[in-house]
Amino acid sequence: MRKILVTNALPYANGPIHMGHLLGYIQADIWVRAMRALGHDVTYVCADDAHGTAIMLRAEANGISPEQQIANVQKEHERDFAGFGISFDHYDSTHSDTNKARSQEIYVKNREAGNIAIRPVTQLFDPEKQMFLSDRFIKGTCPKCKAEDQYGDSCEVCGTTYNATELLNPRSTLSGATPVEKSSDHYFFKLPNFSEYLQKWTRDQGRLPVSIANKLDEWFDAGLADWDISRDAPYFGFEIPDAPNKYFYVWVDAPIGYMSSFENFIKTKRPDLNFDDYWKKDSENEVYHFIGKDIVYFHALFWPAMLEGANYRTPTGLFVNGFLTVNGQKMSKSRGTFIKAETYLQHLNPEYLRYYFASKLSDKVEDSDLNLDDFIQKVNSDLVGKVVNIASRCAKFINTKFNDTLSSECAEAELVQSFIDAGDSIAQAYEDREFSAAIREIMALADRANQYIDEKKPWALAKQEGQEQQVHDVCSVGINLFRQLAVYLAPVLPELANQVQAFLKLESFNFESRKTILTGHEIAAFQALMQRVDPKAVAAMVDESKESLGAPAAEPVKAEKKKEKAKEKKAEPKIGEAEIIGIEDFIKIDLRVAKVLEAATVEGSDKLLQLTLDAGEAEPRNVFSGIREFYAPEDLKGKLVVLVANLAPRKMRFGISNGMVLAAGNGEGVWVISPESGAKPGDKVS
Repeated sequence: MRKILVTNALPYANGPIHMGHLLGYIQADIWVRAMRALGHDVTYVCADDAHGTAIMLRAEANGISPEQQIANVQKEHERDFAGFGISFDHYDSTHSDTNKARSQEIYVKNREAGNIAIRPVTQLFDPEKQMFLSDRFIKGTCPKCKAEDQYGDSCEVCGTTYNATELLNPRSTLSGATPVEKSSDHYFFKLPNFSEYLQKWTRDQGRLPVSIANKLDEWFDAGLADWDISRDAPYFGFEIPDAPNKYFYVWVDAPIGYMSSFENFIKTKRPDLNFDDYWKKDSENEVYHFIGKDIVYFHALFWPAMLEGANYRTPTGLFVNGFLTVNGQKMSKSRGTFIKAETYLQHLNPEYLRYYFASKLSDKVEDSDLNLDDFIQKVNSDLVGKVVNIASRCAKFINTKFNDTLSSECAEAELVQSFIDAGDSIAQAYEDREFSAAIREIMALADRANQYIDEKKPWALAKQEGQEQQVHDVCSVGINLFRQLAVYLAPVLPELANQVQAFLKLESFNFESRKTILTGHEIAAFQALMQRVDPKAVAAMVDESKESLGAPAAEPVKAEKKKEKAKEKKAEPKIGEAEIIGIEDFIKIDLRVAKVLEAATVEGSDKLLQLTLDAGEAEPRNVFSGIREFYAPEDLKGKLVVLVANLAPRKMRFGISNGMVLAAGNGEGVWVISPESGAKPGDKVS
């Protein structure tokens, strides 16, 4: 029996759980349930990520304390997770005494080991709010193209990146005040100290998906940089030891929340467990983190380095999921596809979504699409039309004609045994997180079971004289086959499994229990196990999502700032009021077809992607593009794009950008403009 600790990425205590979040939590829960069903000792913990400026400001806007803000959100998160059958053993908060003590301990150990540096940093400071401003709380005029209302790290119009101190006419989005430059000592974690260690760690077999390890090589090639781990007061978080008014950046204590949540679980519920058995340096127990691909670098670089520097063990493995799209597009509030967990639960059975996600998920780092039409068809066809249908077709005969009791002997022992034997490969697929493969095999068995019942036709036999025993035998075999399917689906459909276990009056429903064929066994009266998905309920869910999420959330700004925003909006130019250029200017633009050879995120920017383009020239071009919010790097590789080829090279803090990739947007999303597939790099666009 293996001893395993599993965690999920910590949801931020600043908003509701939605469909995109649930993909990773459902994936982890299925794996946890499967490993438990296989007889392993699995502990599953999580917590709310409860610190940071955003939470402090949200609480201020709501007129409550940060502590009350995070407590309110945590209740909502726990409610939604429970609604989807997420089986956490313990759900905690990073704002706990245990996490504070563990965070400070890990910091002090790294400081004593020489892994902490202190040096001054100049930032923009809001004189009205009396706080330093991160890039997202600063707007101004782009120093390159002079576009107004741009954020403090990059221009969405021309793609230039810059320091916030380079913005023209900067203003604080929190107060409207003009920020001033101010210097402050910051604390840095010396990540380069661990460069050699991390290069080996990320390549340890099974530690990371190969695609992720390959991506991390770009960081090593560029050279790791010190990591700023401090924030100045006011800040909602933990104060750094021996550094008054300096606080840990949220990404310091957030992953330590994995440790403290487990520690609090031991204190409150499982005193028989030992913290060191899982977290000491050479522990043989296993620790796995299920995370989204957008937070890989925190978990694959900073987190193991912090643990190594403090002489703790590092994760056995990181299991990484991709993003979720709905109907093939990024989730949209206007289309009603930005769906909250709470909204879904008001309209649909959560097990529908668990099954649909399972049918899509594998161990690959791939995005998943929730196609609502396919969702309806797949659930109705597979779960209702195939699996539950077997029980409903057979149980009524057992209940009404044979005193609720199965045949004393199995008439098709070889067939039932083949279903039992299939459990070995299904179990392996679950363990390997190849859930879609497991589902395919289970549904193939369901097809065989239905084929058997269709061939034997117990409903026809029941009308014939002297065929009672054959009816009894056929329906008893059908119930045994259904039992096998329900056991295999239990990690995905725990509520259905509980209902089937009660219907079949079985003490155990783990994978081992399937090996006993049910003969002479009493069952309960059959009751409907699952209803078909009603397309009207799906439509109602989408409509309600439009209503509940159509208006933007309240911004943490003062009333007068809201008025200022309203004035700005009124003053925005309407269509046709943009600056006019002549044809003589336009024809100077050289548009060329280019192919994306490589695409990568840019360290230090949450908006930019770095693109390596083949434009039909002797050397590839390097271009920075502000489309990271809308595209994952792997989605662009190999794609044909349109390049403005005759722009002067721009020197940026991340390197030289030699051109611009054209994209279009409508306020809901941005799409890179792509020529027809017959085009080739270097072709002129006219």
